[in-house]
Amino acid sequence: MKRLLITGAAGGLGQVMRTRLGHLAETIRLSDLAEMDPAEGGEEVVQANLADEAAVHDLVAGCDGIIHFGGVSVEQPFDPICDANIRGVYNLYEAARANGHPRILFASSNHTIGYHPQDRHLTVEDPMKPDGLYGVSKCFGEAMASMYHSKFGQETAIVRIGSCFPEPKNHRMMATWFSPDDFVSLIECVFRAPRLGAPIIWGVSDNDEQWWDNSASRYLGWQPKDSSARFRDKVEANNARPAADSPDAVYQGGAFTAEPIHRD
Repeated sequence: MKRLLITGAAGGLGQVMRTRLGHLAETIRLSDLAEMDPAEGGEEVVQANLADEAAVHDLVAGCDGIIHFGGVSVEQPFDPICDANIRGVYNLYEAARANGHPRILFASSNHTIGYHPQDRHLTVEDPMKPDGLYGVSKCFGEAMASMYHSKFGQETAIVRIGSCFPEPKNHRMMATWFSPDDFVSLIECVFRAPRLGAPIIWGVSDNDEQWWDNSASRYLGWQPKDSSARFRDKVEANNARPAADSPDAVYQGGAFTAEPIHRD
C-alpha cells in the first residue's frame, strides 16, 4: 500500500502496531485525539477528533487501507461513547465511501457477545449479547460495516478482539488471549487477501480453551500460532480462582457484565 491509516494510534494497541506494521505501506498515517510521539521515518502524525466529520474526511483521503482502533475502549458515560464510537464510525465509513473504499480492519470486541456464558461455544452466527454501552457501540460498528459492504461494496474485516496483551493476566484471558504476533499476522492476511468481503473474525490465539469458532473466515488463510497454555502456571500462581458465580467465571465478557451504566 501507499498509505495505511491507523486510528487510535495513541492507545495501547495503536502504539504496539505503530512499531509492527511499517512493512505494509510506504507511509503509515497515525491519528488520535490524544497527543502522539512525533513522526519518524515513513510516518505521518495527524491529531483528529473522530466526531469531526470534515477532519475524518481529510484523515482518510489518500489512504489505501485503514486500521480502526480509534474510539472509547472501556465503559464510559453514553456521550463520549456516542461521539467516538457511533458518530465516529459513521464519519469513518462516509469518508471511506468518498475516498475510493480503502479496505478497513474494524477493531470490534468480545464485549459484543459478553453476556453469553463461558460454556457456550460461539460461531459468528450466534446473536449479539453486549455487556455494556461500549459493547453496544461495537455492535453498531459491526452493523455499519455490514451495511456499507452490502450497499456500497466496502470491504471490512470485523475483528472481535479478545484480550490482546503480551500475556494473559487472569483465568478468563486463558480463553480470550490474542497475542500481538497473531494479531500482526491477521492484519497481514486481511490486507493481502484477494477477496475480503465483511467477515466477522474472532481475534483470539490458538489457546487450549476455546469459546469461539473461526471456521467462517478460514478462506483468508489466517492461522494463529500462539497459545496461552505456556502462561498457565504463572496465571495460576498470581490469581485466585474466581468464585463459580462471579461474572469472571460465568460470562464471556467477564467483569464488564457487572459494570454499572456510567453517568456524568
